Amino acid sequence: MKVQCVICDKIESIDSDSPEAKRLRNRPIHTYMCKACDLRITERTNERAATGNFKLFRSKVKEEEW
Repeated sequence: MKVQCVICDKIESIDSDSPEAKRLRNRPIHTYMCKACDLRITERTNERAATGNFKLFRSKVKEEEW
């Protein structure tokens, strides 16, 4: 299966039977990001988090008393 990175527009080929390929076929809202872009974003996010000025807003988990 041929896929295109949403950031750098590089076209790559992935195995058609992989879980990632199935996810891309069945749910078009999911997008593909190449390994280089994924690694770059991860590194830069970690650098920003290390500065202390980075706030990551996550939804609050509501715990039930069961």
